[in-house]
Amino acid sequence: MITFMLLAAVMLAAALAFVLTPLLRGPRASTANDARRLLGLLDASHASGILSDAEYTAKRAELGERLLGTLDAPPPPRRGYAIAVAIALILPATAIVLYRIVGTPAALAPGAETSVQAPADHGGNMEQAIAALAAKLKQNPDDAEGWTLLGRAYEATQHFGEARDALKHAYDLAKGDPDVAVAYAEALALASPTRRIEGEPRQILDAALKAAPDNVRGLWLLGISEYQAKQYDSAIAAWKHLIGVLPKDSDIVPSVQQQIARAEAERDGKPLPAEEPQEANAATATEATSAPEPASASGAQLHVDVSMDPKLAGKLAPGDVLFVYAKAVQGPPMPLAIQRMDAAKLPVSVTLTDGMGMLPSMKLSQFPQVIIGARVSKSGNAMPQSGDLQVLSTPIAVTTKDPIKLTIDQVVP
Repeated sequence: MITFMLLAAVMLAAALAFVLTPLLRGPRASTANDARRLLGLLDASHASGILSDAEYTAKRAELGERLLGTLDAPPPPRRGYAIAVAIALILPATAIVLYRIVGTPAALAPGAETSVQAPADHGGNMEQAIAALAAKLKQNPDDAEGWTLLGRAYEATQHFGEARDALKHAYDLAKGDPDVAVAYAEALALASPTRRIEGEPRQILDAALKAAPDNVRGLWLLGISEYQAKQYDSAIAAWKHLIGVLPKDSDIVPSVQQQIARAEAERDGKPLPAEEPQEANAATATEATSAPEPASASGAQLHVDVSMDPKLAGKLAPGDVLFVYAKAVQGPPMPLAIQRMDAAKLPVSVTLTDGMGMLPSMKLSQFPQVIIGARVSKSGNAMPQSGDLQVLSTPIAVTTKDPIKLTIDQVVP
């Protein structure tokens, strides 16, 4: 009965790129405060793995240039500054739901020790940054790009219902934008019980592809939708179209070809092709209807010791469920490996392995670094909800042999 809601066929949210762009004008007196807020959002995005090193450096430099321009400009007559935001780019890639197709830089966050105190701060910073952006959008509800970014940020933190609602705002404001439509179709599927691209999500996706037939993420999602429906020829056609759109030297092409080979094998009733390790910039997701494999003694193994901060121990209740999982640093927000157990067993020791993904193509060993998380769910749902208790690690090498010690010390707002 262990069907983890987090593992989704279309959970393709990866590599959020925060493009800092001022949205409102205001007096220079507020520039310093705005700069601190923007830098906080930027730093939190980088620390959580949403921004690569290259993106972080570029956006920080861009922010500096914009601030200098503000200081040089004559004082405007009106008050108010808004938090700078922009649309996130998703790069689908690898395995049955590979997800990094759009092509942002693949630099990963630098390696980190298996300490758990820093992660708690990173998670808190990101939640605060998201809350700040949501508050700004209440003041400026017509900002389609802001709603798109907020939706992607919610996806990255696995708040799929909130992601759907935010992207619905963006979709209503920018109905002619196929990128926004594709993002909304994805969010609808992520927030659905089945995690399948069918019904309304598929209708929106089809309309977006009619307007933009070469939309790379749209083509990838179309292939996934057809694969889920066991329409393997159609899935193959969509992914071949995708290869034709990608640059010939794209390192994503071999991964797409591998998925085509899998679809051909499924169609012909042949053994699935052997999986090959993917590069660091190729992330995977998986199909919701597949069953997890037994844990394997071979491949990557991460040993995790999970405890509860004494200050939160009183919040544990009978029936609470503990999820311990690993997810890619640069890739989809869903786990590469996950275990579920009774939270009453805390403290616990867990081993996450290659065999704990939903498909053979979704393995810890395919990624050089992962983020380890532990969450106590009050509802038993793997998707985070307000009141859940959690902790996230900093990026950790999958070759780590020492136990990774996590202390649950955060409350999901």
